[in-house]
Amino acid sequence: MSNQLINTPIGWLNVLASDNAITAIEFAADPKTQQQPSSTTEQCCQQLQEYFNGQREQFDIVLDMAGTTFQKTVWQALNGIEYGETCSYGDIANHIGNPKAVRAVGAANGKNPVPIIVPCHRVIGSSGKLTGYAGGLDIKVWLLEHEKQHFAK
Repeated sequence: MSNQLINTPIGWLNVLASDNAITAIEFAADPKTQQQPSSTTEQCCQQLQEYFNGQREQFDIVLDMAGTTFQKTVWQALNGIEYGETCSYGDIANHIGNPKAVRAVGAANGKNPVPIIVPCHRVIGSSGKLTGYAGGLDIKVWLLEHEKQHFAK
């Protein structure tokens, strides 16, 4: 396992990887955390930096996300939400063919191990209201505003 820290406008992130795939991104990382970078974490940190600089809308990173079959289905659906766009938990539930699974979609969304790259921040409540986010609502707001700001370019 390797890991690498990156200082971003939303705080320190810890990027974790197996031999050749990103396994997790942790919010609020301690900048004193011991690092064991690899080419995989370096590539991910480079792409995250480009994202935060407004130069990247999509990531080209190999992921290895541990989760249930249902969670993986939800996470795959999240990748279909375009940069600068949002959708509701109900939209995702309908997209995966399980319209009654709105709460389960919300729970799976909250378990996403690679936030930002798999854009769980783009999912909002059906009323248009922002709902919970693992990194905190202030970070969710920042990410959505950042994407709206750079979307028009």
